[in-house]
Amino acid sequence: MAGNSFGQAFVVTTAGESHGPANVVIVDGCPPGLPLSTDDLRRELARRRPGQSRLVSQRQEADEPELLSGVFEGRTTGTSIAILVRNADAKGRDYEDIRDKYRPGHADFTYDRKYGFRDYRGGGRASARETVARVAAGAIAKKLLSEAFGGRIVGYVTRVGDVIAEVPNPAGVTLDHVERLPDGSPNLVRCPDPEAARRMVELIERVRKEQDSVGGAAEIVATFVPAGLGEPVFDKLKADLAKALFSLPAVMGVEYGAGFAVAGLRGSEHNDPFIADTVSQTPRISTTKNEHGGMLGGISSGMPIVLRAAVKPTSSLPREQPTVTRDGRSTTIATRGRHDPCLLPRFVPIAEAMVAIVLADHWLRWQSTRRGLSE
Repeated sequence: MAGNSFGQAFVVTTAGESHGPANVVIVDGCPPGLPLSTDDLRRELARRRPGQSRLVSQRQEADEPELLSGVFEGRTTGTSIAILVRNADAKGRDYEDIRDKYRPGHADFTYDRKYGFRDYRGGGRASARETVARVAAGAIAKKLLSEAFGGRIVGYVTRVGDVIAEVPNPAGVTLDHVERLPDGSPNLVRCPDPEAARRMVELIERVRKEQDSVGGAAEIVATFVPAGLGEPVFDKLKADLAKALFSLPAVMGVEYGAGFAVAGLRGSEHNDPFIADTVSQTPRISTTKNEHGGMLGGISSGMPIVLRAAVKPTSSLPREQPTVTRDGRSTTIATRGRHDPCLLPRFVPIAEAMVAIVLADHWLRWQSTRRGLSE
């Protein structure tokens, strides 16, 4: 298979390139009757779009979604949903001088080796422009999760370079904390720690002036997810979430719960004791803490699902770097295109979308399993 589809019950298929005419996504498996409009899509796409602040790519794209099928009179019909997002500000000529050169850190060389041919305009299919389709699909998934069980997914930046935020209560972070600073102004880096956010902005602006880029990390938290989502053994929820996040451009590492810190813990430290709320007729079982990040045995536990992703610095740089041509000659390269000096601010809604898509897929699969048991 070509690898352009994701999911089993909630299936997302995307197509499109950075400097082609448009990007498109088809979503199969969304149940009928879900309220859905272009406004639902527009809200999420606006958080991802370029040109939204001085810290991101200045490519000007409205990212206006066109709902082509699967919705009638404001509700999903149960048939495939097709969404088109046109590219309005593509400037392929900016890449003409690098058509035979390989950008360090980018996918130019590997795409060339795989296909024997590549779209050099902004990286083609390897460009983060492709993720506009994922965010549109993620908007549908978020709406489904909210309607089904009140599910909420919030992502935020925890690190840019050497600036690290303090977020003591991940499950308590709201969308407003991410999008707005305490004074009501836009939170350009989507970091819920205001002081860290200020220093992140300063660092990104400094790096951009130096014609360089900087990496960082984001945390994505899903709350109110019921216990029981996940399919042993190869489709564990943690495995599909990791695949979803690793499928995003620039992601170099993924962890959940205590993550790599478990390497220095003892079992007595890492284990989360179970407790039961016996007030209700059906006791609600939870844990006293959440080192397991909301998943045990690859199945959701009902506790908040807490994921983190490490994102590398943008590979395309305006400064000159050594490289080679397709025929192996040594040369230098400087990328003229419009690129983010730090990917993290726009990475947040993209990561949220992929987490939502996975949870929607597993929730639908879980419903099928439970129906089978009750029949």
